[in-house]
Formats: sequence, structure tokens, C-alpha cells
Amino acid sequence: MKVTKRMAVRTLIGTAAALVVSGAAFGQGAPVKIGLLATLEGPFAAGGADGMRGAELALIQRGGMAGGRKVEILKGSSNANPDVAVNATRKLVEQDKVDIMVGPLSGSEGIAVKNYSKTQAGVTFLNGGSGAQATTLVDPSPNFFRFNTEGAQWMVGLGKAAMDKGYKRVMVIAEDYAFPYSQVQGFMAEFCKLGGKVPVKAWVPLGGKDYASTIARIPKDVDALLVVLGGADAVNFLNQYEAAGGDKPMMGGSITVSQDVLNYRGKRRDSLVGTIAAGPLADTFDGADWKAFVADYQKHFPVSKGGFPSPSLFALVYYQNMKAALDALDAVKGDLGGGQMKYRDALSKLVLKGPTGDVKLDGNRQAIGTTFVTEVVKDGKGELSTRVLRKVDNVEQLLGIPKDQFKIGSRDEPNCP
Repeated sequence: MKVTKRMAVRTLIGTAAALVVSGAAFGQGAPVKIGLLATLEGPFAAGGADGMRGAELALIQRGGMAGGRKVEILKGSSNANPDVAVNATRKLVEQDKVDIMVGPLSGSEGIAVKNYSKTQAGVTFLNGGSGAQATTLVDPSPNFFRFNTEGAQWMVGLGKAAMDKGYKRVMVIAEDYAFPYSQVQGFMAEFCKLGGKVPVKAWVPLGGKDYASTIARIPKDVDALLVVLGGADAVNFLNQYEAAGGDKPMMGGSITVSQDVLNYRGKRRDSLVGTIAAGPLADTFDGADWKAFVADYQKHFPVSKGGFPSPSLFALVYYQNMKAALDALDAVKGDLGGGQMKYRDALSKLVLKGPTGDVKLDGNRQAIGTTFVTEVVKDGKGELSTRVLRKVDNVEQLLGIPKDQFKIGSRDEPNCP
């Protein structure tokens, strides 16, 4: 089993072999080459694979064409390490000569790729799934666009939901890098303002295996835990917390309740039922565009072929960024000349019709969009999903905080002990 997975990853990475999505005949001009980067190794491998599926779906839906030209996807992989992500991006850009880049997945990777994009003025970069605030809020790159809202935006509303459930004292358990800092900041900005207290933050290594010391630190007087762990890290923590007899209610970060985590098999899994969280999607949202997106995902990537019962967070955000790349190609009729300036202008003005609503960009080329406060539920087949508790539209990156008072999330910011 492990050998098969490893071989599959190598096949995907290889020399960034081209994936040509079947569709109509060649359009006008040479094919547009789009580099697609996600984590196919490491703790987020399952999410990375689903991100790839989301991006591919955007191209499948239009028959492999955009702007009257055939589109080729060239894949690369990272492992959530910023240096690895930049090296994989550099190969796609400088050796494989892609016209457009979509990726990466993880927060610190996004900051690193954003910085690299400044050295490649002739290529347009769109985010994949990374959600660190600093990617677009600090020293933004003129050729880097993000059509997904980021980690702090995803947590809007959860602070109030916590207080409504009587969670007035909360311990944070989160991975120690840029994306979880953003998630915790988004939660605490609202939670602290409402009078909530966070006496302990436990920052754990990405890809950690042993959570015994963290579990031992959980105070008896906290009402709940905010767990901001993704992929294999979330699964390892949940299993160890169960084995230790943990009984505190939990709230989830956005990637803690994504389908790649909810579909793991283990006893602790059922105890996630009732967990409140927040993020850019809710599995059971009844919006018509969301239902159509889910149906199309299930058609092309059924569970029997490796898909999830419902598209994960990573599938959604990669889909949105790839769809934006293709919509802008349509807007300029495939014209990437003139240093791609016309294309970038089209991206800047684009109002993306996404599965959960319209997405537009701010002055830093950062998405303004929808956030959902959710609860984990179990259906008649025993599958876990998230249902909508509250929908918040037009969430901006500064979270309604005056610019001169806004501070980016870090290990120590915000603080309400």
C-alpha cells in the first residue's frame, strides 16, 4: 500500500509531466501552459491531492479550453516546506516555461512563492490554497493574485459562536507556522473583544507525531479547545487525545473539519459530531451553485476513484483560483502578450462566480468573500459533514478592524490571557 502511494506521487511529480485535459480541438495560438503546485507529500498530502482535483475540475468543465486556446496543466509537488515549494515552482517557471502558476497549498509556502513571483515579472501567479495573512497583506506582489479568502477571514463568526455555547475560556492547540497564526488571530480578534480568555496557546510542529506533552498541558478550568491542525496532524492528535481520555469540547480550525480529516476512520471520529468550526465552505450548504459544484465533483471524482463524499476545502479553493485564471483568459481572448498586463488587469477586475458566492479582489489582489460558521454532523450512512450555522458575506482581510489598529496574527498576537 505505501509503495503504491509513493509510486503514484513520483508519477505525478516526475519531471512535472504535462496533464492535457481532453476537450475540443486546438484553438487559436499555442496552448497555454499552467503550472499547478500542491502538497502531494507530507501531512497535507490528502488535501493536496484534492486540491489538484478541484483545479482539474475547473478545466474539465470548459473542455480543456480557455480564451480560444487549449490549456495544458503541468504538475509539481511540495511537502508544505517553503523551500521545497519555491524549488518546485522555479522548475515549472524557469525550466518548463509555464505561462501561469496556480499554487501552493500551505501558508508559509504561499509567502515564499509570493516573494519568488517578484523575480518573474513575465509570469502571472495565482494562489492555490495557502491562507497566511502576510501573503497579500505584507509587501504584496504585483503579479500574485489570491481568489480565496485567507485563514483569518475563514474564522469570522466563530468567536461569537464559542461565547454563545458558553466557551469563555479556551486553550489553543495549533501548528507553529503562518497559516495557524492567521486562523487563531481571526478567532481571537472577535472572541477577546466579547470577553473571552485564552490562557494557553500550544504551538506544535508541523508534521508532529507525539502530542502527549501538549495534552498534559490542558488546564482543568478551560471550557473548550480550539484545535487548528490539518491532515495527518489532526488525525494523530485526535487519536492520542482519545487514548488519553480527553473530554473537553473542541472547536475546529477550517482545515481540521475538512473532508480529508472527517473521512479518516477511528473511534475519536464520532466524537467530532457537534464540533463547531468556521471556514470558506459548509458541506451541506443548500446554495444552487454549491450543489452543482458538489455534483460535478462527485461525477468526475467519485469515492471509488479516490475522491471524497464531498469536495474538501482544498478542492474548493484550488477550483476558485484555477477558474479565475481561466475566466481571465476568456476575458482577454487568450492574449498573454505585453508582459501579461492586459491579462492581469482582467484578473484585477474579475468578479468570480464561485460555488459559494461572488468573489472580488481588494487593492492587494486578495479575495473578499463568504465565510461559514459550521457544525459537524453525521448522516444516515455514518458519514461526517458540516452544516451551516451562520453565513457571513463580504468578509474583508482587515476583519472590520481599522487599519491603524490591525495587527497580523503571530505566536503572541492577539493576546487575551
